[in-house]
Amino acid sequence: MKVLPGGISGVDGFVSLGKHVGIKKRKKDFAVLYSQQPCQTAAVYTQNQIKGAPLHVTKEHLKDHKAQAIVVTSGVANVATGEQGLLNATNTAQAVAKELNIRDDDVLVASTGVIGTQLPMEKIEAGVKGIKQELSRNGDFAEAIMTTDTVKKEICVEHDGFRIAGAAKGVGMIEPNMATLLSFIVTDAEVAPDQLQTALKTSVDKTFNMTSIDTDTSTSDMVIVMANGHVKKVDPASFQEALDCVCLELTKMIARDGEGATKLIICQVEAAQTEDDAKKIAKSVINSPLVKTAVYGNDPNWGRLMMAIGKSGAGQIKEDKIGISINQKPVVNKGKAALEYDDKMLIDILKDNDEIVVTINLGVGDAMATAYGCDMSEEYIKINAEYTS
Repeated sequence: MKVLPGGISGVDGFVSLGKHVGIKKRKKDFAVLYSQQPCQTAAVYTQNQIKGAPLHVTKEHLKDHKAQAIVVTSGVANVATGEQGLLNATNTAQAVAKELNIRDDDVLVASTGVIGTQLPMEKIEAGVKGIKQELSRNGDFAEAIMTTDTVKKEICVEHDGFRIAGAAKGVGMIEPNMATLLSFIVTDAEVAPDQLQTALKTSVDKTFNMTSIDTDTSTSDMVIVMANGHVKKVDPASFQEALDCVCLELTKMIARDGEGATKLIICQVEAAQTEDDAKKIAKSVINSPLVKTAVYGNDPNWGRLMMAIGKSGAGQIKEDKIGISINQKPVVNKGKAALEYDDKMLIDILKDNDEIVVTINLGVGDAMATAYGCDMSEEYIKINAEYTS
């Protein structure tokens, strides 16, 4: 697997743009991703029962599993906006389709930002004019979809003769359950519609759906993958491997950039009785406010990990079999402090590393799962307390 420069536009046949149209005061807030031909397309969406208007429009447009463009607005989520919100999402797609001279239902729509506010359609419609001439292989798509993100999140890889690239945004209101998580993936591989949907769900289940910043599932989540089919006879296993790689790297970028975060937390659960048990425990650890704040404060209180394991709801836990290590240093053995453990060792690990890997061995089976999260600082409270003020 080779990582290439170029991000979301690193795949032949795709161009993009990112610019400011006036939804936000100054920052880029409008993005378009365009394929030179219609693509096989698959998507997964938030399981929050309150969904943004763009999700309803995108689902309708994807009934034929085809798309040629994606338009993203940042700053206003277009959620809880009623019939007017649906009309605005539809009109945005139509305006982009007209400028690109493609079918209305080949344009997918996504929005992120404040809930309950209508989109400023006059500004958006003015910004859409002339976009075909603004599209390029160097478009600022990944930057324009950001809200409280501090860094762009994009990656492009080459594998077995094909390329796959992705961009994502999201740092808060994130526990995907397919957050304000949006991810857009493109590839030049030829992939059948059913295979594309299955491959996407497989990747999402072990990457995006295994990350959490703050346990809040957004109303706007979606992950979309578009395949233009330029590279024929792609091995399904190779495609799955590359898609997994892109989704995993974007997942780590999101967790590392969590609102107010200073450290990435990876929780690996091994030797569980079932995969479901492993997932529950891994998520319980990265979601625990006490674990997150201990990691932030370099507090060697490993008892919080035992607490998170015990409260997870996993079906088979035997306290006297639990082993825990942090960054490969033993902390717990058979449910008690490991002989090699001391507080200074753990404090030094927490102080000296911005990636904390918690490995939990349950000793009751052979199932495993990994979850991705971050620590929690005072800055998380500040960002969210002042989000709309």
